[in-house]
Amino acid sequence: MSSSPATSEVSPIADTGPLALCARSPHVPADRLVAEMVPPPRFDSVRFATYLTDPNQPSQTEAVGVLEGFAGGLGGAHAAAGGKRGFFGFGKARAPKTPAGPRGVYLDGGYGVGKTHLLASLWHATPAEPALKAFGTFVELTNLVGALGFQQTVQTLSGHRLLCIDEFELDDPGDTVLVSTLLGRLVDAGVALAATSNTLPGKLGEGRFAAADFLREIQGLSAHFRALRIDGEDYRHRGLPEAPAPYSDEQVTKAAYATPGASLDDFPHLLDHLAKVHPSRYGALTDGLTAVCLTDVQAVPDQSTALRLVVLADRLYDREIPVLASGLPFDKLFSEEMLNGGYRKKYFRAISRLTALARDAKGLVSAG
Repeated sequence: MSSSPATSEVSPIADTGPLALCARSPHVPADRLVAEMVPPPRFDSVRFATYLTDPNQPSQTEAVGVLEGFAGGLGGAHAAAGGKRGFFGFGKARAPKTPAGPRGVYLDGGYGVGKTHLLASLWHATPAEPALKAFGTFVELTNLVGALGFQQTVQTLSGHRLLCIDEFELDDPGDTVLVSTLLGRLVDAGVALAATSNTLPGKLGEGRFAAADFLREIQGLSAHFRALRIDGEDYRHRGLPEAPAPYSDEQVTKAAYATPGASLDDFPHLLDHLAKVHPSRYGALTDGLTAVCLTDVQAVPDQSTALRLVVLADRLYDREIPVLASGLPFDKLFSEEMLNGGYRKKYFRAISRLTALARDAKGLVSAG
């Protein structure tokens, strides 16, 4: 399958031609899935001190203070190895496997308020070796269960001090029950939890707050979580210029050839290829790329395709890979029906993240 438009009239500028996502079908072994349960590259250097709180949103400052206390309370011996103190490290030590009070925090807020930044900061601030802390999205956690099996996943994660789950999926009842059961086993083993989530379909305020939905869906685990509401606007658009308009096919192709490590794909072909690669492999699909160049961006034809594109957008954003595109602007990717449906928060997040990556790609055209 061709992965890029015809290039017979384009003279290569880089030593080699661009790569193609459509030519990649990576295999990801289970041990890599475990080893990669750390904050993504975009969040390698984030800390509580680098979270820029909005002075008009006191809930942001409050959340930072609570999370710093939570991280500090996770020091010392593992709860399953001889007792653990309370939520903030105060009070009498309790017996293993009988946690008293919240053993987790839930970050509640809309997209772009910095929940992932705070979740990654919590991971970094927790006083434990990286091998004793895990960080991943809900999808990555379900993929891990699929690769290892439920019992092996419990055994693998039970020795951890902290498990952070970003974008907890509330719109798939089966996966929600699976992960809730897993978390129950981990809490019993003394693992502290932290989570963010999307919102259930058809709920008032969807796209902003989901604490009630989250606590209800995890059922017996709700008592283990303290919800922290984080108000604010999408920081990716806070005081920033509008995203650049799409470029021409010629500009995108020229930039791809001028940028070592860039990929070049025809957007409709890429959507077809994503259907052949399991979403757990989308991160590996982008290994080594410095930029993603797409020609002929069109409206996504159906919801299954749209959800796959959301996962790819997340992985590109995590890895800070600029996206240069021709065709429709990214805010026209999803139909009005999709944007008004049960997965609309995912689609708005994808638009927000792709828009940010499009800003990052502006320099590629100048370089080309």
